[in-house]
Amino acid sequence: MPIKVQGDLPAKAVIERENIFIMDETRAISQDIRPLQIAILNLMPLKHETEIQLLRALSNTPIQVDVTFVSLESHVSKNTPASHLNKFYSKFSEIKDRHFDGLIITGAPVEQLEFEEVNYWEELKTIMAWSDKNVTSTFHICWGAQAGLYYHYGVRKIILQEKVSGIYEHRVLHRKVPLMRGFDDVFLAPHSRYTEVSREDIEANSDLNILAESDRAGVFIVMGREGKHIFVLGHPEYDRNTLDLEYKRDKEKGLPIKVPYNYYKDDNPDNPPLLTWRAHSDELYTNWLNYYVYQVTPYEL
Repeated sequence: MPIKVQGDLPAKAVIERENIFIMDETRAISQDIRPLQIAILNLMPLKHETEIQLLRALSNTPIQVDVTFVSLESHVSKNTPASHLNKFYSKFSEIKDRHFDGLIITGAPVEQLEFEEVNYWEELKTIMAWSDKNVTSTFHICWGAQAGLYYHYGVRKIILQEKVSGIYEHRVLHRKVPLMRGFDDVFLAPHSRYTEVSREDIEANSDLNILAESDRAGVFIVMGREGKHIFVLGHPEYDRNTLDLEYKRDKEKGLPIKVPYNYYKDDNPDNPPLLTWRAHSDELYTNWLNYYVYQVTPYEL
């Protein structure tokens, strides 16, 4: 929550330059507060696990958040019971006339297909077009980030020779951007993907700004239209064991998968994974809610 101070306090200007969450007493008196309305378009196959991960990430703020889970009508989930979807999810047609403060579009295990080959691509395009007029800020994750960059800005994805999987070190490139408030100069985050986007393609678009990147894993956080679109090319919401389960699943399938980078103690998959990214993940989601949703969304949706 913001710090409230007198409008003419000399320290106020210094604190504001450091991107501390602050408001003066005049604004505080006039401020109305209501729950934030956040929609989550969950494209991951194991929806229950993703629900837990995202709800945990969104919980680290005193702001009340009302979550609406959204499912596709053009795709039938094979890994989640229909009873769960019917009870806890809304179809897009059921919420398309509503306005939301924020929208999260998750990753999906379809990255090796061209976007146009994905059976729900047309519906996803409709949702992304709708979000521009009906959502204050949209947070795109992994494949969802690649899809958003392609749809909104024409940035194409690139197929990699081998999967990027593990916990990678990233550099903050723009410390004064509020989304990166509280981040160390270098931080860790998970990746799990067979594709990437080109730094040059992003830099060629003046509406996009790279906020963090990794020497090994490439571009990580991109912002578009001053926070209208947030693109995260990894999985900061992942739990301790998510990469472990993915690795063992792929091994059982006989896929040529390497041990996730910098994940197990001594790089030995017989050892339990180390949780090294949670604090920065929480900070990322909290900053999004605070600065790009709560601070700019209209009171009357």
